[in-house]
Amino acid sequence: MRQPAYFISHGGGPWPWMPDPDGNYTNLAQALRDIPAALPQAPRAILMVSAHWITRDQVKVSGHPQPGMVYDYHGFPADTYEIHYTAPGSPRLAARVHSLLSAKDIPVSEDTRRGYDHGAFVPAYVMYPKARIPMVQLSINAHFDPNWHHALGAALQPLRDENILIIGSGLSFHNMRGFNAAGAEPSARFDAWLQQSLVDQPADQRKASLARWAQAPAARICHPMEDHLVPLFVANGAAGDDPVSCIQHDTRGFGGLTISSFRFG
Repeated sequence: MRQPAYFISHGGGPWPWMPDPDGNYTNLAQALRDIPAALPQAPRAILMVSAHWITRDQVKVSGHPQPGMVYDYHGFPADTYEIHYTAPGSPRLAARVHSLLSAKDIPVSEDTRRGYDHGAFVPAYVMYPKARIPMVQLSINAHFDPNWHHALGAALQPLRDENILIIGSGLSFHNMRGFNAAGAEPSARFDAWLQQSLVDQPADQRKASLARWAQAPAARICHPMEDHLVPLFVANGAAGDDPVSCIQHDTRGFGGLTISSFRFG
């Protein structure tokens, strides 16, 4: 059975371990908890493409059999720097990713020291809190080129038929100065473009639209740097011709921001 692919808006910092009195993460938490039951079968492993691992000239794949933690957030309570997500890695999957990318002449190397960053362990914890599903991370390239990352995702597409769940983990809105009412209008405009580009268009037009993402309404307001959008390009490449559906659509969080996550297939 073919697994779907996802692009998820992973939220800020270690949010599942913190109070959320305003309900900013209610919809995201439910959307992530719903993913396991929506899959055709439990995945053999997860390949997580996180916006928080950026490498130059190549991509890297994590190959440690029991990855540690990367607390890549700042200013949070002390106990959030003691979180341990204990899911095993998968050197076997890392080797398979290396093989698939090398076959397409995509520069790749294995990193046997890299731990889980919060773009990986936060959504994985909400989906699989018992941490029994192995997880491997894949970096994104610092040039952020949409078509290059689409080709990266396309090279990984065979994994979906090998019971691997591919997840692009970023944010559909990522302007740290705009996580307030100032971001409401631009995030709504950009999200409307995302919905039209992903959900309402066939695959070839999706690719073309994403390649021109910077021309979308309020694009550079929502993404001054597009690192958190790049995992979407990878997920869309892995999707092939499969249709897209929106699995999370928030319009009221953080002063009225519009933020979405998507399923491919």
